[in-house]
Amino acid sequence: MATLLQLFSPPPATKTCQTFPSSKTPFFFQRAHPTSSRTDLYRIRSSKFGNFLDLKPELKQEFLDFDLPLFDPSKKSLLDVIIIGTGPAGLRLAEQVSSYGIQVCCVDPSPLSSWPNNYGVWVDEFESLKLENCLDKTWSMTSICINESKTKHLDRAYGRVSRKKLKIELMERCLNNGVKFHKAKVWKIDHKEFGSLVVCDDGNELKASLVVDASGFASSFIEYDKPRNHGYQIAHGILAEVDSHPFDLDKMILMDWRDSHLGNEPYLRANNLKTPTFLYAMPFDSNLIFLEETSLVSRPMLSYIDVKKRMSARLRHLGIRVRRIIEDEKCLIPMGGPLPRIPQSVMAIGGNSGVVHPSTGYMLARTMALASVLAAAIAEGLGSTRMIRGKPLHHKVWNGLWPIERRYVREFYSFGMETLLKLDLNGTRRFFDAFFDLDPYYWHGFLSSRLTLGELAQLSLSLFRCASAPSKVDIVTKCPVPLVRMMGNVALESI
Repeated sequence: MATLLQLFSPPPATKTCQTFPSSKTPFFFQRAHPTSSRTDLYRIRSSKFGNFLDLKPELKQEFLDFDLPLFDPSKKSLLDVIIIGTGPAGLRLAEQVSSYGIQVCCVDPSPLSSWPNNYGVWVDEFESLKLENCLDKTWSMTSICINESKTKHLDRAYGRVSRKKLKIELMERCLNNGVKFHKAKVWKIDHKEFGSLVVCDDGNELKASLVVDASGFASSFIEYDKPRNHGYQIAHGILAEVDSHPFDLDKMILMDWRDSHLGNEPYLRANNLKTPTFLYAMPFDSNLIFLEETSLVSRPMLSYIDVKKRMSARLRHLGIRVRRIIEDEKCLIPMGGPLPRIPQSVMAIGGNSGVVHPSTGYMLARTMALASVLAAAIAEGLGSTRMIRGKPLHHKVWNGLWPIERRYVREFYSFGMETLLKLDLNGTRRFFDAFFDLDPYYWHGFLSSRLTLGELAQLSLSLFRCASAPSKVDIVTKCPVPLVRMMGNVALESI
């Protein structure tokens, strides 16, 4: 769940693919293009008692092998659309927009570099996008460990996205549609009445009718007119070779809220009672597993050191002895908060556009789906006659991504986040115990951001009916303030 940090223009990473000595190594961890300078195997170091904190990740950055068609800035020609960033959001939007015959150029300093983070998705989501071929591993069921004595098994398949397959798929579609690339970092954007001038760090200037920023959360090009009071999802994850682990290979662990591993850690346990973390685990085989300790949402942000310490204690308690770390990741996802100012001169897609699910942090599949919605709005605006420019175009595309109904729904999800922020460990356990007892139509739809406002209201009533007495007390005592805030925000959106 917290595997979604940088969907967009990933910074230079320090990970490279490694050749593995075991014949059992899954194909998606094998290096496609070994070179003589990278053939030496790393020395395998084992961690004592499951403590992995002294181990270093072995996987390093790799690059796709494509002959990119580069845009020639010396021609000073006007582009239809410039997209900043070649993460999943940027490439998906480029592929979708260019399918309408619209001229697109992606600007990124390293468009062929690998994406650094792990992405988990519900299999049905990627099937609906016709991207199921980009999953490198699927599990037929998911599990939720509520506490030491209660586990729920969910009949919904989950998958791990192959970052390499997905990037190759999107890149090939972009090339087939005639997308151009410019290898540079964008320094600033100057706006004119009917277009924008993108100034790059290589001294080149590119002109376009529309600029879309897909460079991620930290972008300075997207403006807000309200305080950015985000919640934060933070996690530490490792893809590790272990001696063994206790998990079923046909189930992925979506959430493990057990805290018995902190029995001998009174300080960590006290903090976990107030701001809980859970384990998210993807077992590939009996010796290879992805493990991630996650704070679902906190404000202020939970200490990253605390997350790593809790994970270390958990693995030690579970008897998981880490032999080596193939790759690791630090995830930090701003959740909820206000939408960007609508409209404005730069369009956004991805983390800086508000599409992150405020209650869960899920974003990849939703971004893939909304990119086609935004592309249709862009195509309608630019069209074959190229008549809509400037403010009318900005108004059309921003409201294409965020029509009023979708804004109302997002306010409801933000209400869910604000409620979760008020729950301690026991309250969180009770909440998810009731949530996953709902009709699957509702919890599927909630997690996949596909319920209408009316359906979300029905979900709330059903959740209250399913909740235990203590959970109903939580709802009655802790929901009113977030509820009033949500209603106020909805009223403001209606003006």
